[in-house]
Amino acid sequence: MLSDVLLIAGKDLRVELRSRIALNQVVPFALLVLVLFGFALDADSSTLATFTPGLYWVAVVLAALLAVHRSVSLEDGDGADEGLLMSGLHPASVFLGKAVALIAELLLLALVLLGGVLILYGAPVDDVTLLLLTTVAAVIGVGAAGTLYGALLSGQRARETILPILLLPVLAPVVIGASRAFGDAMGSVATDGWSWLLSLTGFAMLYLAVGSVAHGALMEEA
Repeated sequence: MLSDVLLIAGKDLRVELRSRIALNQVVPFALLVLVLFGFALDADSSTLATFTPGLYWVAVVLAALLAVHRSVSLEDGDGADEGLLMSGLHPASVFLGKAVALIAELLLLALVLLGGVLILYGAPVDDVTLLLLTTVAAVIGVGAAGTLYGALLSGQRARETILPILLLPVLAPVVIGASRAFGDAMGSVATDGWSWLLSLTGFAMLYLAVGSVAHGALMEEA
């Protein structure tokens, strides 16, 4: 099963490396969102420092919508989705492989944006370990949920508009939990960031499990 997961993940990542969609479109879009947030708050350093966790995760989620749509569209052309269905690969392996590829792309995006907020907003960091672990857990949750809902809407003509409507409410707990944990790591919110990190980990594991079980039925329906 592990070899199948790596096969699917490697296929998606190779396509992405050749097309450079994430590098040329998703990352600039996310950085532009951060810059616009800064202008909207009049570049006030104290205000930006207070709201940095929330602004950061909103930017990550908005950019993730583009990455999820790109991940789904990889199987659109030339009957690739049907070929994947008839390949004999276990549906759970297909789901986990696509989730791993998406998570890798989102993790790179999240780290680039993290550097962006530290430079543009001048946000302090009190607990680097909590900051990095929160980033990993939240990105896994976003990637797993995005892969699951992407499979749910695969083949739908209007998925470009339906996907944000369905996915954003699901990702709201991630934005809230990751923002609170980031607030603790940056010293801007008096809360227990490690408890929020535990909740984020549970969210990520839940969607990985649900996606692994449900992906086969979603592939056949699509």
